[in-house]
Order: sequence, then C-alpha cells, then structure tokens
Amino acid sequence: MSDKPQRTILVCDDDEVLRSRMEKAFSKRGLHPLTADCYDRAIEVVRAQRPDFAVIDLKMPGPNGMTLLRDLLAVSPHTRVVILTGYGSIANAVEAVKMGAVNYVTKPADADQILSALNADAIGALNAELNDLSPPSLAEAQWEHIQRVLADCKGNISEAARRLDIPRRTLQRKLKKMAP
Repeated sequence: MSDKPQRTILVCDDDEVLRSRMEKAFSKRGLHPLTADCYDRAIEVVRAQRPDFAVIDLKMPGPNGMTLLRDLLAVSPHTRVVILTGYGSIANAVEAVKMGAVNYVTKPADADQILSALNADAIGALNAELNDLSPPSLAEAQWEHIQRVLADCKGNISEAARRLDIPRRTLQRKLKKMAP
C-alpha cells in the first residue's frame, strides 16, 4: 500500500442523484470524494478538509456556484475548481476562469470529463471553444434567416417573401435547395 495520501475532491451539487453518482465514480478512480448539497455545507467541508479538487454546480438554492467559487478559493487557494452547469455560456465560463476556476463543464458530464477538465488548461480550452464558434457562412446565415421568417409566417411562403422583400418564386427556388 502506498504512503501517499489519497487526494480529495469536493462535489457540490443540489441534485442528489448526480452527487451520489459522481461520488461513486470518483471513488472508483482513486479519489476520496467529499459531498455537499449547498453553499453552507460546502464551505464547512472546505474549512475542515481543504480538498485538492472541487466540482461546483453553478445553479443552487441560496448562494450560487460563483459565490462558492470565490469563497472556497479564499479559504483553500490551492484547490483546483471546475464549475459544472446545465446553463453554459461563454460569459459565465470567462467569469469563472477569471475568478480562479481551472475550467467550466456543461452537463451532462461524467467523471472522466470532469477529471480531464481539472487537468486541462482552462484558457486553452476557452480559446478552443471560442474558435469553434466561428461565424456562419453567408449561405448558412441566409438559410437560417429565411427559415426564421418562414416560421414566423407559419409556413406561408407568400407572406414570408413579402417580409423578406423578394419575389415569391425566388423564395420557392431557395427553399428547394438543400440547407447549406
């Protein structure tokens, strides 16, 4: 048996099923999981244990994950934190990284994805994600716009053509083409 102490990971999520599943998965991967269902319990755990890693849900009752991230790092600055959320946005990811999170993962995520995120360079990951958000081509943008206008007109091609300020037959030809 190794003399090396087991590394700890805090899992803070108000979803009991997810928390339990993560606890088992991290345990199978050689980590000692610590769990909390809210901000108050998580801060208690952090003060007592100073975990090596933490996975924090962004949306929780009471203080949210960003508040917990700030306060957790004030108590235990060496803890590597990943924000986990079902409400991902680039703005939230950038804010989390600026506040000290090493990464940001959207749900559904498994233990391997979270561990990978804990070990990944957050700035590199955000840059890769931003590069994936390249603007659509002109043809794609036009197709999407036509589809939105057509949906607003409840499929009425004549009305959509009028709103788009193009002849009805031109719109019909564009619609016969495959989407870009």
